[in-house]
Amino acid sequence: MKRKSLRKLTEKQLVDRDVSKVNAPAKTLGFLVDEMLLSDFEKLYHFSADLGMQPKDVRVFSFIETKRKIPSLRQNQVQCKDFNWKGEMHNQNAQEFLDTEFGVLVGYYKGTNEFMDMMISRSKAKFKVGFAGGDERLYDLMIGVAPEQIDLFKSELKKYLTILNKIA
Repeated sequence: MKRKSLRKLTEKQLVDRDVSKVNAPAKTLGFLVDEMLLSDFEKLYHFSADLGMQPKDVRVFSFIETKRKIPSLRQNQVQCKDFNWKGEMHNQNAQEFLDTEFGVLVGYYKGTNEFMDMMISRSKAKFKVGFAGGDERLYDLMIGVAPEQIDLFKSELKKYLTILNKIA
């Protein structure tokens, strides 16, 4: 029931999306990451140097399906239990992340995931990037690289953001 509600919310957000600022240059970069896929976020913070941004302009938020047995000190993390049966999110840090108007938001996860898809659709980011195999309605750019190939993804992202005049 929760997943069906998430899909309905995603559909509604897709209809209501404001695409008027999609061509604006990128000054900030956000990552919404599946923690099962990538747990070392330092690599993502190093994107800023390659893209001509300051490290303070990069924010990473992670999603984890189920809580691990070992405690985590990460505050920028959301879990399945943070969503109620209506699909509404009850995590203040996640709300603040999604309300940030990133120049570019990268959905760093494979395929489709109802929880992360809803978060991407709800985000106020101006330009959204995802991986091939995801829901193409969510993204303005989809890159056909496996998420595990982080260096190749970094070079492809830089290439396309330069072509689109998002970065200098």
